[in-house]
Amino acid sequence: MRRGILAAGPWRIPCALGRAGTTVLKREGDGATPVATMRLVALWHRGGRMPRPQTTLPTRRVRPGIDGWCDEPTHAAYNRPVRLPFAASHESLARDDRLYDVVAVLDWNLARRARGRGSAIFLHVAKPGYPPTAGCVAIAPADMRRLAPRLSPATRLAVHR
Repeated sequence: MRRGILAAGPWRIPCALGRAGTTVLKREGDGATPVATMRLVALWHRGGRMPRPQTTLPTRRVRPGIDGWCDEPTHAAYNRPVRLPFAASHESLARDDRLYDVVAVLDWNLARRARGRGSAIFLHVAKPGYPPTAGCVAIAPADMRRLAPRLSPATRLAVHR
């Protein structure tokens, strides 16, 4: 299953899931979305692409060429935001494809990081047609604009099999 339905109050929102479906045994690079209930801990937005979401989540503006996320399991900054340039494996939060125009950081493997258990598990904008993600949950830009103001630190995103 590489597609799902995100239930948010009365709404049912189509979403893309990982290219390998879902898993209870998440591993770095496996392409699967973890089966878990995750808190939303922060929201990043790309200025000039979508309006800054009004939300009670801590919010940061993505700085092109500066903001990244470490996905190297052996590095001390694994599954943490990093400042670019960064020597270890990472991804830029300023993507050209607009997927991270608005991105909510989920608490997967954040509090007690386990090396290799997965990094950068986000709720972000989907590509047209909802192709699979690398392990995140992705929704249409219009749905993100509608949902983002309702996201808070109390929000939980549950992924089921």
